[in-house]
Amino acid sequence: MKLLLINTCGAEGSFALADTANAGEIQLVTMPGRSASERLVAELRLALAAAEWKVAEVEAIAVVTGPGSFTGVRVGLSVAKGLSEASGAALIAISRLELLASVASQSMVPKPNVVCALLDAGRGEFYCGRYRDGDPLGEKLLSLDGALVAAGESDLIVFCEDAVERALAGILPATRIPEPNSADALQMALLHFQQGEIADSATLDANYLRRTDAEIFSSPPR
Repeated sequence: MKLLLINTCGAEGSFALADTANAGEIQLVTMPGRSASERLVAELRLALAAAEWKVAEVEAIAVVTGPGSFTGVRVGLSVAKGLSEASGAALIAISRLELLASVASQSMVPKPNVVCALLDAGRGEFYCGRYRDGDPLGEKLLSLDGALVAAGESDLIVFCEDAVERALAGILPATRIPEPNSADALQMALLHFQQGEIADSATLDANYLRRTDAEIFSSPPR
């Protein structure tokens, strides 16, 4: 099975070509975050040609839908949706928070029951996702106080950014891992595909986790 995986949400954008029929072969291409929006299509075209893949041969396209860089999220999602519609490949949506939690807990024995993943949202706020045995308990945009409460109720707290490390320093024990790239999403993408969790390209939207204007002006985040 040939899969294309795209993650342009963080500081570094990437995509990967994975072939499960060829000993799980994965070709990873990374791009600095600021250039990913400009280089993604061109780099992807070159990688497909080098691998001698035709777009029509791709059976599934997995895309990390955010939260993260607004531009990065939009570009990655637009390319994934366009290729899915053109090729008929199954479209798989992956939360960046869920990916972070999954990568952190994969090698742990025993696996933590509840994992809390934190990402910097700027302005003193944080994206927070909590998962029990891999199943989502919820993803929210929270203030530092709200994030500390949610994290404190978890067995494992995981992050990948300097801003989160500074916020948690001396307050809660947490595990830092490298930011997951698109290749790290392969196992999650295969699981979604096997479970029939296929997104509709016409309705799939970015996972911004931003509050509405009404929420912003009525009360502070909790």
